Amino acid sequence: MHTESVTTPFGRRPMTLALVRRQQAVGEVSRSKAADKWKIFRDASAAMELLGLQSSSLAVLDALLSFYPEKELRADAQMVVFPSNIQLSLRAHSMPGSTLRRHLAALVDAGLIIRKDSANGKRFARKDAGGDIESAFGFDLSPLLARADELALLAQQVTARRTAYRNAKEKLTICRRDTRKLLTVAIEEGVEGDWQAAEDAYVRLVGSFPRSPTFAEVEDALESMEMLKEEILNRLETKENTENTSSNDAQNGRHIQNSNPESTIVFEPCSEKEQGAKPSIPAKPSEPLKAFPLSVVLRACPQISDYAPSGTIANWRDLMSAAVVIRSMLGVSPSAYQEACEVMGPENAAVAMACIFERANLINSAGGYLRDLTRRAELSEFSLGPMIMALLKANGGTELKTG
Repeated sequence: MHTESVTTPFGRRPMTLALVRRQQAVGEVSRSKAADKWKIFRDASAAMELLGLQSSSLAVLDALLSFYPEKELRADAQMVVFPSNIQLSLRAHSMPGSTLRRHLAALVDAGLIIRKDSANGKRFARKDAGGDIESAFGFDLSPLLARADELALLAQQVTARRTAYRNAKEKLTICRRDTRKLLTVAIEEGVEGDWQAAEDAYVRLVGSFPRSPTFAEVEDALESMEMLKEEILNRLETKENTENTSSNDAQNGRHIQNSNPESTIVFEPCSEKEQGAKPSIPAKPSEPLKAFPLSVVLRACPQISDYAPSGTIANWRDLMSAAVVIRSMLGVSPSAYQEACEVMGPENAAVAMACIFERANLINSAGGYLRDLTRRAELSEFSLGPMIMALLKANGGTELKTG
C-alpha cells in the first residue's frame, strides 16, 4: 500500500473510503504519464453532468489549472497548486468566498482534485536550498492526470449522446410533419377509416411532448409517431391498390356503363313560381365526394339526419334529399342550390348545406353564404376540409345515427 500518498483533510472535514481509494489510485499512476491540462479540462467540461458538476465548479477548476505553470500535467512533476482564496476568487471571476468553498468541495467529491492540507490547514510551498519546491500544500491536480483517459471516454459518450439526441429530435420533427400531412390528405381524399381516432391519437401524442424532453422521452415519442405514420401509410396504400383495381374494371366495362344507369343525383324540382328560380338544366355527371366519407360528414353534421326521408341517413341519396329540405328551411333559393350542385357536384353541395345548417345560428344569410362558397369553388379556392374539421372538433362526441 502506498501509505505516503494518503493524507487526511484538515479540521472538521471528514475522511471517506472513496477519498482513500482516489489517493491510492493517484499513487499508482505511471511516472511517465503526461497529458495536456486544457484537453483534460475540456473533457471534464463536456462530462460535467455525468460528474455531477455545475458550470461554476468548472470555473473554479479552470482557475486552479491556471496556477499550474506548465501546459502538461506530468506524473513526475509537482502537481499541487496553493493559491490563497483571494487569488483563486479573482481568477474565478470574483466568486464570493462561500460559493468558492462550495465548488471546491464539489470538485473534491467528483474526484477531480484532492486536498493536500498542511498541519495548520494553510496553503504554501516549502523550497529547498536550490529554490525548487520540496513540498507543497494546497490542491493536488494529480486525479485529473490519473483520470485523463476516463474523462476523455466520458466526453466521447456525452458527445455521441448529444448527437443521437439531436438526430432523434430531427427525426421526430420530420415524422410529426409527415404524419400531420398524411393524415390531412387521407381525410381530404375521403379514404375510408376512422380518421377521427387517428386525429385524436395525433393530438394526444403532440400534447404529451414535454417542453424539455429527455433522450428517452424523445425516443418513445418518435416510436409512437412512426407507428401512427405507418398505419396511415398502410391505409393509403390500400386505397391506392383499390383504386387501381377499380380503374381497370371500369376501363374493361366502359361500354356497359352507357346503358342509362339509375342516377344518384337528387335535385329539387324548380318551381317557376319561386322568385329567382332557373329553368331546369341537365345536371353534370355526379363527381365522387373528394373531401370526406359519409360517416365523417354525419359525425361533423349530425343534425341533418333528422330531415332525411326516413329520419336516418344510410347513403348519399338520403343526404341529398335531406339537403333539399333544409335548403327550404334556411331560405336558400333553388337557383343558388342548383348552381352549387352544378359547380361542386351534388354530393359536395349537400355536404356544404349540412355544414351551413349545423352553424345556421352564426350565419346571417345562408343563401349568400352558399353562393360565396360556390363562387370560390368555381375558382378552386374552396375546400370542404376546413369546415368539416372545425365541426368535427365541435361535435366530436356526437354519435352517428347511421353507419
